[in-house]
Formats: sequence, C-alpha cells, structure tokens
Amino acid sequence: MDNGFFKNIEKKTGVNMKDIFDLAASLQNANFKDENTVRGVIQRVSQIARKPVTKDVEDKLVQSIINDGKSLDFNTIANMLNKK
Repeated sequence: MDNGFFKNIEKKTGVNMKDIFDLAASLQNANFKDENTVRGVIQRVSQIARKPVTKDVEDKLVQSIINDGKSLDFNTIANMLNKK
C-alpha cells in the first residue's frame, strides 16, 4: 500500500501505523493460551488505541480469549474495547 494511505489513517485516527505493524508482528508467534501473553497484548492495544482498560474488562477479555476459544486479532480486541 502507498505511504500516503497510512499517513491519512494516522491523521484521522491518531494511531501510529508503525505501532500497528509492530503489534501485528508480535501476534504472529504469540501463545494465546498464556494469560500473561494475552494480558500484554490487551494492554498494548489499549495503549495504541488510547482507550484505558479497567482490570475488570481486562479480566473478561482474557477469560474470553483463553477459556472461550475466541480468536485473538486486532478487530476482536478493538470490538471488545468498544463494548466497555
């Protein structure tokens, strides 16, 4: 994709695309059955999105991902954060 496209997204959302790409790369080999890994990803997404996550919401996200077999991708986490 063209660099202008990403700059436009950054301008509209305030989210640094490098952060998004770094997050995506870190997800590739992550163990999503490990609670610490899942918590780390949730916290990172929260930072990138500039949406604080309460301990209660974080616990629910972790439980949903680890115990309920939800797939973990950026859209899943973003949608869960928006429901809080």
